[in-house]
Amino acid sequence: MRIAGASIPDEKRIVIALTYIYGVGPKLSADILKKTKIDQSTRVKDLTADQESSLREAVGEYVVEADLRREVSMNIKRLQDIGSYRGYRHRRRLPVRGQRTKTNARTRRGKKGAAITKKKVATK
Repeated sequence: MRIAGASIPDEKRIVIALTYIYGVGPKLSADILKKTKIDQSTRVKDLTADQESSLREAVGEYVVEADLRREVSMNIKRLQDIGSYRGYRHRRRLPVRGQRTKTNARTRRGKKGAAITKKKVATK
């Protein structure tokens, strides 16, 4: 089943399956199901055609998937264009929200560390 351009797994419960849509988390998923009056324990494969269409309508009211990705990227581009500190951090691929960089921040900075430099020194 596809909703908002995202594929949803058939075997999972609908409350979990909706979180496969970019921009829909557990809370929003539960709110959508409450609004459409669908039980959270229902499997995706067991949904009726009416329930599927009501889910599509309910998810359509929110900014999700491609529109949300575009909005986020435009926000980051705006920060970079105006030359803000956060834009500078995004441009240099450093942590944006005040985290330390002396240690940690490996996912943002890359996996360059002491082990690599020790190997170079040992081979000389």
